[in-house]
Amino acid sequence: MALFDLPLDELRDYRADSTAPEDFDAFWSKTLQEAREYDLDARFEPVDTGLATLRTYDVTFAGFGGHPVKGWLTLPATAEEPLPLVVEFVGYGGGRGLPVEHLLWASSGRAHFVMDTRGQGSAWGGGGDTPDPVAGGPAYPGFMTRGIEAPEQYYYRRVFTDAVRAVEAARSHPLADASRTVATGRSQGGGISIAVGGLVPDLVAVAPDVPFLCDFPRATTLTDRHPYREVALWLKTHRGRTEDVLRTLSYFDGVHFAARGSAPALFSAALEDQTCPPSTVFAAFNAWAHEDKNIEVYDFNDHEGGGPYQEATRLRWLRAYA
Repeated sequence: MALFDLPLDELRDYRADSTAPEDFDAFWSKTLQEAREYDLDARFEPVDTGLATLRTYDVTFAGFGGHPVKGWLTLPATAEEPLPLVVEFVGYGGGRGLPVEHLLWASSGRAHFVMDTRGQGSAWGGGGDTPDPVAGGPAYPGFMTRGIEAPEQYYYRRVFTDAVRAVEAARSHPLADASRTVATGRSQGGGISIAVGGLVPDLVAVAPDVPFLCDFPRATTLTDRHPYREVALWLKTHRGRTEDVLRTLSYFDGVHFAARGSAPALFSAALEDQTCPPSTVFAAFNAWAHEDKNIEVYDFNDHEGGGPYQEATRLRWLRAYA
């Protein structure tokens, strides 16, 4: 696929047209307050992975609605003192998988927590273990339109709440240094990390890689690739509901969370990315509130982005923060 979005010089100045709802902060404050009425109940069960250099815990904690959410916590086997903590979120359709799929961050000497994404985990990788017990209205197959008729019922309200609670659960482990917490993820995981960056005020860094869930008004009309296409296909059937849908999505747009980002950030974008078009990524990057921010650009890549090159970049970049 050749370049299809704005030229790079225009991307660097691009700003999304959408604005956050007036009650955006109140909506999320109430949502998290309600979630915290349930005991976090974070449990860490040792797992024998057969790996001599790392130790892993099967984690369960209470997410949105008190629902049990799973995760893995992996530590260097020799860890005795609290370590910098990397909390990671996974891409669309994936789950926490198997512990052996997540070796990078603990191998760098950090504590690493990966959150299972409720209802997902059946499209790739080693699978997921967290159901989504909340039913929604009519939805196009996938996750993007579940509960899309109202922000209170929308699927990502539950996911983003789970993500904030995942940070709290990971921080509760005695070998995690809560004061040096990083949020990261790729694609959907990048979008979730942006949301966490806007909702958790004391992170030391955020590293979204080719992030999804940003600048919905542009994304849903610019690309015909899934998952954004799910929204258009729902609207193709439910004619005349565009304004309602965009209102719901405005509560979950990475651009609005980015405007509340209070930690240094490293983004990445790929200029041939049709899944997460570069202008939508730059919309969130340009809105990011903290002045210490950088973006890596991969000129001839699609949604794979920088791949291992970006992993190496993130490792180098994080040395200054955690």
